[in-house]
Amino acid sequence: MNNNVYENNMKFLPLLKFLEKNKKIIISIFLIVVFIIGYTIVNNQLTKKNNSEASKIYTSFFNEISSENPDYELLEQTLNNLLESYGNSGYAQIALLNKASLDARNNNFEKSLNNFQKLVSITDGRNGNKIYNKIARVSAARILSSEKKYDEALDMIEKFSSESTNGYIHELTGDILLKQNKIDLSLAQYNKALEKYNDETSKSIISMKIANIGKKVDK
Repeated sequence: MNNNVYENNMKFLPLLKFLEKNKKIIISIFLIVVFIIGYTIVNNQLTKKNNSEASKIYTSFFNEISSENPDYELLEQTLNNLLESYGNSGYAQIALLNKASLDARNNNFEKSLNNFQKLVSITDGRNGNKIYNKIARVSAARILSSEKKYDEALDMIEKFSSESTNGYIHELTGDILLKQNKIDLSLAQYNKALEKYNDETSKSIISMKIANIGKKVDK
């Protein structure tokens, strides 16, 4: 029996030596794991709490913006509160999109552009909301183009127009370039749009634009 105990102890001897030799490293790793687990739990709880509070503010904002006669000053205050406290939340992003769209419908293009630019900033980057970012960039580009700020408008959608994207982006890029009298570049974008569009109505519109450019060039 003593021999069995001795043999069992000898089996664990290398492990005990390893533990003793690397005791500090093992304790450090253990503490790091405990810290990560604790941080994750706390962070998840804070995220849930923040989302709940942001949801309440957004609900108030949504109810007001959906009313027949919204109080624009109250909307501004509620939106600012949402952005200051929960600027990176999805609630802040959809609120910005709604407010910018409302401003545009009311022909308040300065405020609309400002809010679209804020939305671009919030949703930029690898982890940003790509859909909201694209909507905000396209909308901002349209406003900038209407204000004859063509270079700024092109900068807004450059990340899309320089790669294979949907027909509308190429069409909008072509429209802006045409306003700058950059005929060849404009035609290139229109032709890309023609390739991307699937519906005949859009294709017909692009074909007419290309034909009109040809008439201008012939003159």
